[in-house]
Amino acid sequence: MKRLMVFGAACMMLIAVSGCAKKVKRVGVEKVIDLSGKWNDTDSRLVSDEMMNDCLSRPWVTNHMAAAGGKIPAVIVGTVVNKTDEHIISETFTKDLERAMINSGRVQVVASSQERKEVREEREDMWENASEETLKQFQQEHAADYMLKGVINAIKDKEGKKSVTYYQIDLELINTETNQKVWLGNKKLKKYIKD
Repeated sequence: MKRLMVFGAACMMLIAVSGCAKKVKRVGVEKVIDLSGKWNDTDSRLVSDEMMNDCLSRPWVTNHMAAAGGKIPAVIVGTVVNKTDEHIISETFTKDLERAMINSGRVQVVASSQERKEVREEREDMWENASEETLKQFQQEHAADYMLKGVINAIKDKEGKKSVTYYQIDLELINTETNQKVWLGNKKLKKYIKD
């Protein structure tokens, strides 16, 4: 009888624990899910697409092509500084910016300094180990005509169970030869959160 009671209690605990198990459902990456009200993947994608559409529709692109004999400009994405108190992985945002630029076909995107370092190390290794027919030459890198950089700021306001977060994303495109700013972009987001 005691064994039966212990077994019954164990079964009840197992049923109770299995009823509390976490459930996971796959959803499309384009689906908007905003759980916390903080900066998220949707914000990154929408802001980068909108800002790059604006950037690439401005006169600097055609001005560059006219001055460069029809060559499309080469852009490097520099640092986008997160000045919010949120943990924002800025690399996700910068990759979204690169994707939007490359997919536009209006500019070329060159590798970042860290990416170039890794490629240079690979090229050095080739010179020691690759066949002569497949060797890649040194000093053939494409220099960037412009650098894109920026900052993400946030202002928070909270009262009781309600809060508002205002994000301001500022990007600027700088001519790498003259240091002239050829485009300034700004995007604002406001999120209302109610607990």
